[in-house]
Amino acid sequence: MGSNKSALKKKRLGKKLNQNRRMPIFVMARTKRHVTRNTKARNWRHRKIKGID
Repeated sequence: MGSNKSALKKKRLGKKLNQNRRMPIFVMARTKRHVTRNTKARNWRHRKIKGID
C-alpha cells in the first residue's frame, strides 16, 4: 500500500511537507524574535494529518 497513492493524495502530502518547516530567519529578524516557531509544525509520531486517508 505504501507506493499506491493517488495524485490528489500526493499533492496534499506535498503541501503538508512544505508547511512542516521551521520559521524563516527573516521573519524572526523582522519581528525581533517575537515570532520564533512555526505553530503548524508537526511530527509524524505526535500529530497525524486529518483528512488524508
